[in-house]
Order: sequence, then C-alpha cells, then structure tokens
Amino acid sequence: MKSICVYCASSLGNNPIYGESAYELGQILAERNITVVYGGARIGVMGKLAEGTLSANGKIIGIIPEFLKNKEIAHLNLTESICVQTMHERKALMQEMSDGFIALPGGFGTMEELFEILTWGQLELHKKPIGILNINGYYNALIQLIEKMISEGLLHNSFRNMLLVSEEINDLFDQMYAYQTPEYSKIDMASVM
Repeated sequence: MKSICVYCASSLGNNPIYGESAYELGQILAERNITVVYGGARIGVMGKLAEGTLSANGKIIGIIPEFLKNKEIAHLNLTESICVQTMHERKALMQEMSDGFIALPGGFGTMEELFEILTWGQLELHKKPIGILNINGYYNALIQLIEKMISEGLLHNSFRNMLLVSEEINDLFDQMYAYQTPEYSKIDMASVM
C-alpha cells in the first residue's frame, strides 16, 4: 500500500487518547512511507493525524470542500491540499487516491464515510482493505450492530470480514496487507442488500 485514507473527527472529543492515537498513526504511516489522504482540517482528530504525519516528514494530502475550508479550518502546511466543490467529490477523490482505508473515532461524518466505502466494496466498486482502529473500544457497539445485521439476515455473513478491526496500529496494518476480498461470485447479491 502506497497510500491510506484516514477517516476521523474534526473535533478532539473528551478523551485525549483519540488525538494521541491519531498523532501516532500519522507518525507510523510516515515511517512506513505511506501517503496519508484525509479531510484536510487542522483541528480535532484530523489535525492530530496531520501533525503526527508531518512530524515524521511524511506525505499528507488533504481534500476539503470549499464550503468547509473555514468551518473545519483547512490545514495550510500539508504536502498537498485539494479543494473540491462537494462532499461527493471529496469522498470519490479520497477513494481514488487511496489503496486502503482506516477509520478512527469520529461522529456522523466519519460513520458516513466508513459505511459508504464499505458499501462500495460490497458492490465491487473497489477491492481495497478497510479497517477500524478500535481505540478505547470506541467501535464495540458498531461491531455488535454488524453482528446483529448478520444474525437478522440483513447482511450476508461473507461480508463480516470486509471490515478489519484492531486496537493496535501494527496489527491493523498486518490485517490490511493480508486482506482478500470476499468471493462475490459465490454470493447471491439479492440476499445481501
């Protein structure tokens, strides 16, 4: 993987571990010579990710819609900043520029980005690994919800492994490098939507 898109919050939240983990992730990505693609803000968890990447002389690309440049406070010291018109353009470009995806703790925006990229994978629009860094058990309830979707027959069991989960950054990388997409041809797509 040459580039990884990181989805994360534009706020820091109540627990400093989220910002600290984002900073560490940025450093490790830089040390592994992996370009970071993210939402382009200098505040919140996004800002910590950027700081960590830049502190280790890493390459980081921010993609931000024009209308969010002031609201999310665009980072001015990135390797590259790309301004787009819409959220749809932002997400499409993030997907196009990335070889994999990691979600850190976040709110509605992070969840929306994560589920859209999972849906695109389910529909075979990409075959890239998608992981969540489950810092402080943040995503435990989401993992339970996915199990509920499967047990209720609303999500095919074969898609369970599309979402890679770990509390440790290096373990998550190992899973992402070893990732193989589900055998879509063997799945009745009508039963998974």
